[in-house]
Amino acid sequence: MKKLAIIDYGMGNLRSVQKAIERLGGKAEILTRPEELLKFSGVVLPGVGSFPAAAERLRENQWIEPIREAAVRRPFLGICLGLQLFFESSEEGEAAEGLGLLKGGVTRFPAGVRIPHMGWNRLKLKRSHPIFDGIGNGEYVYFVHSYYPAPADPAVTAATTDYGIEFASAVAKDNLVGVQFHPEKSQAVGLRILENFLKMTKILPRDNF
Repeated sequence: MKKLAIIDYGMGNLRSVQKAIERLGGKAEILTRPEELLKFSGVVLPGVGSFPAAAERLRENQWIEPIREAAVRRPFLGICLGLQLFFESSEEGEAAEGLGLLKGGVTRFPAGVRIPHMGWNRLKLKRSHPIFDGIGNGEYVYFVHSYYPAPADPAVTAATTDYGIEFASAVAKDNLVGVQFHPEKSQAVGLRILENFLKMTKILPRDNF
């Protein structure tokens, strides 16, 4: 049976993501065994909390190389902190090192901008991508974060959001898709995004692609 792996490294809103996927008719397993990652049709890397602590948990629990391999071979979705971990480093803490799946870093919102950025805000779609099938420009999604990704290559930015500055709120390259917002908390729009990811993994039929 095809199913998603939701990586459990001790930091993340795992059950709410799993419940949203199951509501859509997909199957998802909260996975604690890195060696089994490639048994799954797709991967979700969630995350809530600090970048340095999350990066350290991934290293301590032997997730780094399995994630890097899976990111090449499977559709791979990063959510919130999971998206930030795709990048090389973060200003949070003392220049913590990320997974290096995408070039660039994670930076703090500038002085004068209220943090955390919490609540509903709009997506500005920058290019077409299957993850946004059926999603209109300007749709609202739900955010909770104080840092944002700054890709070295602007071409990986799939959507932006305005919050004091215009920042990359979704990225996509090859098998990787990352969203700074929480689709599992973003009602119908978020469910559609998760449904689109399930179609990318072929867990659900790709009838709309």
